[in-house]
Amino acid sequence: MFKKKYIICATLFLAFLIITSFIKNKSRLLEKQITNLNIKIIFKEKDINEAQLDFYYLSSPAEIEKKLSIISFNNYTPISYSKIFLKLSDFISNQSKFTTLNNLNEKKAQKK
Repeated sequence: MFKKKYIICATLFLAFLIITSFIKNKSRLLEKQITNLNIKIIFKEKDINEAQLDFYYLSSPAEIEKKLSIISFNNYTPISYSKIFLKLSDFISNQSKFTTLNNLNEKKAQKK
């Protein structure tokens, strides 16, 4: 009777010991993967920040004027605000207007 209780307790203890070590190893591997991914994320964020800084610097009006003066592009005129589209749908609707007008002009020319 006592031997059965000791054997059951010993097997349960060993089973829990093995399960605990297995779970601990798995969690340690997951932590290593998480830290590696966090390091990669930090490097990617740094690259993004540097790329944004380069873009803002290179696309600033002063830099563009400097580049235009270097290549001696004298007839440079900025784009008027009416040609800047804030939404893609505005651009598409404007393009469709142009195409229908062109098609109508072509049909009129063919009839004559």
